[in-house]
Amino acid sequence: MMIEALVELAQEEQAHQTPPAPGLPTLRSVLADVSPLPDEALFLGLAEDELPVLLNLYDPIPGPLLITGDQASGKTRLLQTIARAADLLHTPSDVQYVVITSHPKEWNFFKGNQNNAGVYSTQNSNAEELLQSLVTWAHNNKGEGQSVLVLIDDIEAVIKLNQQVEQNLRWLLMRGPSRRVWPIVTLNASRAKDMKEWMSFFHTRLFGHVASPEESTYITGNSKHTLAHLFTGSQFALREGNELLNFWNPIFD
Repeated sequence: MMIEALVELAQEEQAHQTPPAPGLPTLRSVLADVSPLPDEALFLGLAEDELPVLLNLYDPIPGPLLITGDQASGKTRLLQTIARAADLLHTPSDVQYVVITSHPKEWNFFKGNQNNAGVYSTQNSNAEELLQSLVTWAHNNKGEGQSVLVLIDDIEAVIKLNQQVEQNLRWLLMRGPSRRVWPIVTLNASRAKDMKEWMSFFHTRLFGHVASPEESTYITGNSKHTLAHLFTGSQFALREGNELLNFWNPIFD
């Protein structure tokens, strides 16, 4: 039974780390081609017309970002791409990011990077203290100067911590972007219906591969939008009016 459990764990870990699509450009090469970008631009990906998909960190209207898709659709890798692009494009005085995850080892590459203000485990009380400090910082920030990205890999694991964490996260989702605190979180599409109340916070959603038409309809809000065509691990989409804009997640180098 111990061997079976280890095999299952290894399979889950392997599924969690879906390899990128072959032939994709590297992140460095993409950023070199599209630079210089405005100081307020956060890189999210590369559209099919080879133009960058960007978030304006000075405009709070899009609100917090949700990255959702099937397990192993590349949600964590997209979150890491956003962090790595911040490392390459922004000074720490302009943009910093913190990470909250159930799998801190997946973020070992980022430890020590100047823009990285810390990787926090959901199994550690430090995550609770971090959210409280971010709320305090945001209260005192009038939406000027530095932007802080709050990268949460699996929002469901965070809200289960305790009521105070849930309360602070709600505040950051509602008011953070207007104070330059940007929550960018992941959620498995299969869990979206059970997270209906939390889904309402996210008007901006980045979709990965979703095999189920029913789940695609629920997370996109449109029955004509299917997500099964997206390349697992590397391709995403976002709503642009009544259509979906597909984009690619470049390779780390």
